[in-house]
Amino acid sequence: MEQVLSDNNLVISVDAMGGDNSPRIVIEGLALSAKKNPDIRFLVFGDENKIKEEMKKFSFLTKVCTICNCIEVVRNEDKPSQVIRNKNTSMYQAIDAVRRGEAKAVVSAGNTGALMAISKMLLKTIQKIHRPAIVSIMPHRYGKYVMLDLGANTECNAVNLAEFAVMGNILAKNALNIEKPKVALLNIGAEEMKGKEEIRHAAQMLKNSSINMEFVGFVEPHEIAFGKADVIVADGFTGNVALKSIEGTAKLMRSMIKDAIKHSVLSWFGLPFMFFAVKKISKTMNPKLYNGAMFVGLNGLSVKSHGGADGFGFSVALNNAANLVRQDFVNTIRNELENVDLDEVSQDIFYEVY
Repeated sequence: MEQVLSDNNLVISVDAMGGDNSPRIVIEGLALSAKKNPDIRFLVFGDENKIKEEMKKFSFLTKVCTICNCIEVVRNEDKPSQVIRNKNTSMYQAIDAVRRGEAKAVVSAGNTGALMAISKMLLKTIQKIHRPAIVSIMPHRYGKYVMLDLGANTECNAVNLAEFAVMGNILAKNALNIEKPKVALLNIGAEEMKGKEEIRHAAQMLKNSSINMEFVGFVEPHEIAFGKADVIVADGFTGNVALKSIEGTAKLMRSMIKDAIKHSVLSWFGLPFMFFAVKKISKTMNPKLYNGAMFVGLNGLSVKSHGGADGFGFSVALNNAANLVRQDFVNTIRNELENVDLDEVSQDIFYEVY
């Protein structure tokens, strides 16, 4: 396909073969995102024949997309140790485009473990950070909050959790415009003796550290939705379970509201008076609006879309990636970390705990 990129474009690399019902969903997402963001151009990696077939429905995409043919695909069952050795998959090539400087960000709905492994291998972690984390911005009753890790690291030590807290604090300040974010560790109780050892150790370190953040201790799952903290920190296993529980609850509430209105005559009569309130609640609880979690801590922008996202959901992930590029987020994280003494964090944990 004819090259459509120029120096004035914001270029995003896309794994067209990741996620459910690809590449159809990906192409639908590209179409929606392209209409909303005329400055974006896309490098689309995947089976060229399948991609072209789907693009017939959106002919204008030929002006903003460059297809890069990749026959091989990362499957959901593939292990990270396998995929990092195969340079010919659509996911690998899409990430490598960021490493080569051809794109500013990569978006994939594919295998999370594979995306993490390849991104870490090719883009490398920012100096001072041991492990990147998956982070997303979510809604609570009074606004929004940052939550990490959402699945990149199923097991974490105290140092990892402390580093996540520092990165989450930086993200909340810059993305949510909160001058001094409240940072908390997700736990099963608020008491200091509750929770796993590494969580308690991380809490003690953050409490005693000279790092400029407002650490408010532990937050329990039922408190997340009520804005107790602006940054919620957890290991990847706990964070992923919490995220999916939140998404499931949101879907349940939206369906219950619809059912209540549908099955009551009185509700139909009252709907005109409640329309805007119901619409606002339904929109706030729509998980599609918050699709697109980022791997924070890398020297490049890698964004994970939900594997089951529809076209609109995938477009949200693309839009989020574009906004992070416009905010120069990777350099912001890198620059702010230069002013944080994470060696102090590691030493405090090592000497005081171990």
